Amino acid sequence: MGSQSIPLSRRSLIAMGTGALAVAACAPVGRASNELAVYKTPTCACCTAWVDHMRAAGFEARISELPSLRSIRSTQGVPEALASCHTALIGGYVLEGHVPAEDVRRLLAERPKAVGLAVPAMPLGSPGMETPDGQREPYETLLILEGGGTRVFARHS
Repeated sequence: MGSQSIPLSRRSLIAMGTGALAVAACAPVGRASNELAVYKTPTCACCTAWVDHMRAAGFEARISELPSLRSIRSTQGVPEALASCHTALIGGYVLEGHVPAEDVRRLLAERPKAVGLAVPAMPLGSPGMETPDGQREPYETLLILEGGGTRVFARHS
């Protein structure tokens, strides 16, 4: 029996490589409770501001820039409806969007059976989305449940 090669497109190879990177990144991050693996696109400034917020709160952050976050979100179980501008991994959980450090600390302390936390839609006043005039809008941090459901984890005003 002869072997056949399957042609792969450049896009498929990039997606597989990104997925492999995401899976490989999970193992070491799961052991250090204050170490974040952050995935963002190269042009996102608010993501950098969120990382600054997390570092100021005592978290360590390792940043990886990717052309797209779709693959890592899919690999980590983040529903598309919750997709935001950056994805982070910590302690066996995924963080999607501008999740406050206090919510991450609570998640790691309580260790609920869940995929992670999400703050969809980049609300004004959330960490990394601060405005010079201090404008804020109320928002919720959602707990992402296994299977893709959510429930409110915290409310912020």
